[in-house]
Amino acid sequence: MQEKIAVIGGGVAGLAAGYDLAKAGFEVVIFEKEKKLGGLASGFKFPYWTWRLERTVHHIFANDGDILDLAKEVGFSGVFFKSPLTGSAYKTGEKYEIFALDTPFNFLKFPLLPLKDKARAAVVLAFLRFSPFLSLFERKKALDFLKKSMGEKANEILWKELFRKKFGKYAEKILLSFFWARIKKRTKKLGYVKGGFQAFIDYLEERFKLLGGKVVKGEVVEAVEKEKKGFKVLTESQKFSSFNKVIFALQLPLALKIGRKILPESFVKKALKINYLHAASLVLETREPIVKDFYWINVACKELPFMGIFQHTNFVDKKYYGGRHVCYIGWYCKEDDWIWQASEKEVLKKVLPYLKAFGFKGEVLRAKLFKAPFAQPIFDEYFVRNKPSFKLPVPDLFFAGFELSYPYDRGTNYAIKVGREAARLVENSKSEIRISKQ
Repeated sequence: MQEKIAVIGGGVAGLAAGYDLAKAGFEVVIFEKEKKLGGLASGFKFPYWTWRLERTVHHIFANDGDILDLAKEVGFSGVFFKSPLTGSAYKTGEKYEIFALDTPFNFLKFPLLPLKDKARAAVVLAFLRFSPFLSLFERKKALDFLKKSMGEKANEILWKELFRKKFGKYAEKILLSFFWARIKKRTKKLGYVKGGFQAFIDYLEERFKLLGGKVVKGEVVEAVEKEKKGFKVLTESQKFSSFNKVIFALQLPLALKIGRKILPESFVKKALKINYLHAASLVLETREPIVKDFYWINVACKELPFMGIFQHTNFVDKKYYGGRHVCYIGWYCKEDDWIWQASEKEVLKKVLPYLKAFGFKGEVLRAKLFKAPFAQPIFDEYFVRNKPSFKLPVPDLFFAGFELSYPYDRGTNYAIKVGREAARLVENSKSEIRISKQ
């Protein structure tokens, strides 16, 4: 008899898992609380836009083989690549400057470090880029390593503030494994999807449905419980029964909440030791670009109260956005940080003076603020000790959260990789009907 699989979470990982399982002959139902699939990669539009835009910054690297392989497999040809300019923002005197650091030549021209420090940093970066993953990387803190290997000045100028902007109070605890993965993956060429990532998501959803897959949208899953022969999925308004297996394709804290009645207490206690930050993303539409030339700007000075600026229309042509310019301002934060508590108007008011310091003299035509809980796990020693695996400690219950992309950072490519690996394990596993709770 055909096995029935429930996938909780209709982000890219859940959709990739569902597609593979439907292709393998399983009866698959994807549950998504929003009215469209895609998670943070799902798109929205302002009036007059012909392309949709993601809620947070999205692009792929040239070596992101998982998304490129899946796109080729399903016949999607809408991915294109460019080499936009990237850099880091510093305060120099009374103004802010952006320095391109994306090539060895540009790095050598960087005026804020002596030549000997730049040479030393370049050697360390080359070592990390060409090194395989070493267990050593999980035994060292990233900033400690960078300070000792590159020198105190290089660490202070190049890395310290970037870690603080991304990880806040956890900056000094982040493992070298995370930094290694960032250096390993970075490519100058960046990819985007014609029509926005939602175009690929919609295309994959249609292929999933053609294989017999079903999607339940706009229903919040409140719990997954055990039945005599399998699982039942309880949403706000309905009960869906008789699933042989379940995949949690969402952040671990949300999986713990939904699976609270069946997950062992010992597993829950261990998983709760992992710390997270939330993400906030302010999308701005303007007549003139907020920053010229650069697409991706890391904020390396403490005076600016955000992590990064991403002038999307310095990467993707503004003609797809009604001839207007589009820019992201991004943060990671805790629940008690101002950004998490603030309204859209309050965030815009806070940000505008700093944007004008870059020379922006125009007005913001439209703004949209998005917030995402548990968006960034803290890659410290507690994470390594307590991170989950694909198979949860309940028979026939699986996990496909972005935590499993470690040591690589979250992104569409690794969501697909994690989702497809979970599907492979489900396909190769034998169903069990027993359950033990301890």
